[in-house]
Order: sequence, then structure tokens, then C-alpha cells
Amino acid sequence: MEDSKYPPGTAPIKAEYRISLEPRSVIDDDDAAESKSSHINGGHHAISEEYGGQDTLSPGKHHRMSKEEKKRRTGANKGRRFGKTRDKLELCWKVARGDICEFGGECRMTHDINEYLAQKPRDLLFPQNVDSVPIPGSSSEEHSVKDSEMTESYYPPSVDPSSSCPLFHTKGECRSGFKCRFLGAHVRKSENGELELVKDEEKVARRKVETTELNFLPLDTLKRLRSKKYPLPITDAYMKEMQESESKKSMTQETNGKTTFTEVELMNGDDGKAQRDSPDVPLRFSEKKRLHWRGLTYLAPLTTVGNLPFRQLCVSLGADITCGEMGLATSFLQGSKEEWSLVRRHPSERVFGIQLAGNKPGILTSTAETMAREFGSTGIDFVDLNCGCPIDLVFRSGSGSALLDAPAKLSKILIGMNKALGEIPVTVKLRAGVKEGRNTAHKLMPRLAAETGIGTLTLHGRTRQQRYTKLADWDYIRECVEAVRAREADEGLAPIPIFGGGDAYSSQGYWESVEHGCVDGVMVGRGALIKPWIFTEIKERREWDISSRERLELIRKYAEFGLNHFGSDTTGVNTTRRYLCEALSFTHRYIPIGLLEVLPGRLNDRPPAFRGRDDLETLLASPDSRDWVKISEMFLGRAPEEWVFTPKHKSNSYGSEESQG
Repeated sequence: MEDSKYPPGTAPIKAEYRISLEPRSVIDDDDAAESKSSHINGGHHAISEEYGGQDTLSPGKHHRMSKEEKKRRTGANKGRRFGKTRDKLELCWKVARGDICEFGGECRMTHDINEYLAQKPRDLLFPQNVDSVPIPGSSSEEHSVKDSEMTESYYPPSVDPSSSCPLFHTKGECRSGFKCRFLGAHVRKSENGELELVKDEEKVARRKVETTELNFLPLDTLKRLRSKKYPLPITDAYMKEMQESESKKSMTQETNGKTTFTEVELMNGDDGKAQRDSPDVPLRFSEKKRLHWRGLTYLAPLTTVGNLPFRQLCVSLGADITCGEMGLATSFLQGSKEEWSLVRRHPSERVFGIQLAGNKPGILTSTAETMAREFGSTGIDFVDLNCGCPIDLVFRSGSGSALLDAPAKLSKILIGMNKALGEIPVTVKLRAGVKEGRNTAHKLMPRLAAETGIGTLTLHGRTRQQRYTKLADWDYIRECVEAVRAREADEGLAPIPIFGGGDAYSSQGYWESVEHGCVDGVMVGRGALIKPWIFTEIKERREWDISSRERLELIRKYAEFGLNHFGSDTTGVNTTRRYLCEALSFTHRYIPIGLLEVLPGRLNDRPPAFRGRDDLETLLASPDSRDWVKISEMFLGRAPEEWVFTPKHKSNSYGSEESQG
């Protein structure tokens, strides 16, 4: 069929796979990829607005909401909650891991392992490959253990010795112990007839470095943060310096009617070099660790979906640089366990950063100082300041893209963070501007590169107001890069890496953007959410017509990574299920390139109703959240009856009345 017969923006599906020319019914608000929804239970500061709505407030201003506004903000999908699914009888974690509980009889949980195993759900069977994985709807779909499959009668009915535990397989031990839903893989009968946990000491020693996650914050540090007793000498000195400089600025204005003060003087002397007579200035800008990122692939920081298991999957597919989910600086300083879990790093992440959002120099400098002290340059390679988030609640607080219209404040923030982080570089992610038709990045970027000592700039080629309604403006990205390079040349500064962002969805498109935008690389966000294997395509400079079984293997790997991260007990299994479904809410949008008449595929094209080349490919393209849950059940067993899933950017929910029709 000729392209002219397709409505604009429609993917050209081959006739043999096309069901009709009518567009497939799917809601895919891409702002959901940037919205804040805490990775555990919705969090204490979950940010989820009616995406795409019009702003009525300017940054920093507040007003009393009417009943209608409150109702709008608390409606469907505004404050998602995912309650933890627990065992009916809770076994003490100490006992579950083979240790002695210090609370003894006063412990609120049971210490009776036999009683716990008697009511524990049957072991799950996690496949080591997808060759034998049945497609939902087949007669062999059930993954729970049948009594007839039990091979050794002395095991309780809940334990299957043929089970395979992803944690035990990877690490040589399982931290969930007797609570593991794959317990049969690492338990045996002792000489006295009791069940005991198995540990592969050789594998534990051999795999410890490559499997142990990094950046755990001690509990006593969290307590000091919550009680505001954490020492922050660099921040204190910087804030005092700022106050003195502001006084100097005020006096100068009164005397001369103008000011000669610039924010850069807070870090540098009048001669442009960092002052070394103060112990609170650890490094000159020139002594910062330089980032050599040209040619590297960069996975964008993505809230909720961009968690550690997803980043680990992308690294296995070729991502070189990864960044944790956006975290709020205020929540870090309040000692939020949920927020600090966002900085967890897998050893496979070769270049890893943390992204912060905030609007005050003192708070962001304090957060940066805490991270530098706790993790150092071995735990984090850079800290990124979010100056691009368009979501209403972030913008209205003066954070995210609101900082684009506050260059003086932004400079103070970056200088303070630079001082606090020592040799760890600061990077900035920003948008073209706030309002459509009023781009400002070409003025802001050269100033930031020359005056604040940042290590990298990343420019998303849309304004805050545009969201994702138009294609990224790569002509403007090139203009901004040229402006930065011109100032660097004028002032004899070493060039910093500059990345562009927007619409990267194929190898061809990626490399064309690099060339056209004169950038060192392209940050990949939505493209990675929909097809994580895009990094393989970029590295190998090819378009990969990935098969349905290959895609299913990536889903299996994600589930394995999730269990290793979240745990293999009942709660961990269903937390993994939740985030797997979050990922499937994006990957179902992938249109197999073997079905397209024209290559490469384009990110913003929407398909008409179509069928895949096999039943599995059709299932993986389903926009129905119930099918996403079915796919999760192929690896994680049946979802509990009480478990629900509300997609971040869709209204149909697994477990809701709307999804049962």
C-alpha cells in the first residue's frame, strides 16, 4: 500500500500483517516517562500530574486549590499505590537467613520454620532460558509445582528440589533464605532431619565483586540526616561566602549604581583562578576529573522504569553511561530510604551518575556534599542536575526546567555543587527553553560551560511547553553546540562533551543526529524504554529485526535482574512483577521492523491495528495491561488475586473493574 493512503504519523505496516487502517487504540503519553513516581509504594512525594495540562502557576507560587482541582489531582493514576504482597504467616528475617533473632520470644514474627513452610505457597519454577517457556493460553502454561512432580518426599509440599533460584544461581547464596519462592534450589535435609540452607562458598567468593551492589547508605547516616546532625562544612562555608558576596554586591550597587559581582567569583578569584587559601575550596575547575564521553552511548535517567534492573539490562545490550532515577534533593537530606535507594549501582554500570532535582543552592550543595563524602568517586562518576523536567509540580517548585529562567541561581547552584563534590564532575541536562518559540539554551549553555566548571552538557531539543508534541529541533541543538565551542575557543578552554537528545530510535537516526547536531553523542530515553536493544543497534550500526523469542529472553533477563535486586521472597517477586509490567507498558509499543514497508522505524509513528509474525509477537504488542501480567506470569508465577497494576500512562488497570470487561 502506498504511503499516501496512511494518515500522517501512521507506521507503514505491510498488508499481510495489517488488520485495518484504523489506528490501534493505545494511550501513550510520553510525559509519563519523566513524571515522578517513587519506586516503592508510590513514595511520600509521588509526583504525577495530569500530563499535558496547562499551567496556571508560575514557579514558586502557590494558591489554595478548589474542590474541583483537588478532585482532578487525586483522580485515576494521580497517586498510584502498589501495596506489598506478603506471606500469610510472616517468618522472622533473621531466622529465614539461618541466624538467631536477638528479640527471641518478643519478636512479632514467627520463628517456626516448619509452620511457615506448611502455609508457604509452592515454589516457582524460573526458566534458565526461554526455549521451554509456554505461551499464555497453552495447556502447559502453569508454572507452579504439582504434587506429582515432587521427587523427594521428605520436602514439605511447598518446596520443589527441581526449582532454580536466580539469586543462588548468580551469587552462590540467597539472601531471602527460607522465604525464597525458589527455595528448593538452595535447601537440603541435614543429618538431624531438619532443613538447612545451602551456600556455595566458592561461587560467593568468586562472584562477590561483580554481583554486589554499591552505594548503600548506613542507617546511622540516615539518622543523622533526619535529625539534621550531619556535618556539612563545605556547604556551610559556601553559604557564608555567598552571603558575604551578596553584601558586597549590595554595597557596590549603592555606591556605583551597578554591580561588578559575578557568580563565578564565589568559586574563582578576580583573575579567574580558584583561590587556594581556603581549605573549603578543594579543587580548581581545571583539576576536576575530565569526562571523555565522545562516542559513548548514554541511557537517560528515567523515573520508575529506569531502575537498576532496567539499567543492568541496557548495559548488557551496550549502554556505556547510565544515570539513576531523578531524586529530590530535599528528600535526600530528610534521610528518605526510598530516595537513597535510587543511588544504588550495579557493578556492571561502568560509568554511573546520580541525577538531582532542586531549586536552592544550599540544599543541592548539601546533597552533593553528602554524596561525595559517603560514596566518593568510586561510587559515583558524576552528578547530574536536572534542568529539563517539564512536569508541573517540579516546574512550579522552581526545579527542573524552571531553572532555565533563573540563570543566576543556576550558576550559584552549580558552583556550590562543584565545590562540594571535589573531583567528581557535575553535569547538566536541560531543554531548549521554557516556552515554545522562546529558546534560551543558546545563551545559557556557553555561560554554564565557561563559568561553572561543569563536565558535560546535555540538551533536549524541545522546550518545556512543547513536551513531546513536536520532533526535536536538531538544527537548534547544533546552534547551541556551536555557541559553546565558540566561547571555549575565545577563552582558551578545553572543550567539554555535549550530548543532544530527542527522538533517537534507530541506529541510522542516531548517527545522523550525531553528525547533524555536531554532538559527541545522543542521550537515549524513550527509544530505550520501547526497545532496550537500541544500544546494540547503535554500537553495531545496524537495524536489528529482533525475533519474538529474542525479546522474550530479554524479558526473562529483566525478571532475573529484578529478583536479584528486589529479592526472591513473596514481596520481591511481586515488586519485580510490578516493574516488569511498567517496562512492558512501554515495550509493547515496539513495531517489529520486519512488519514495516519503510525503514527505519520512527519513534512518533503510531501503528494501525496489526498482528505479529507469530502468536508471541502479537502478544508482546498487546496494549492490554492484562496481557502484560500474563507475560510476567511466564517467569514469576501467577499473580496473587489481591495484586493490582495501574500503568503509569494508561487508564486500563489489571485488577480494576475497568479491566474486567
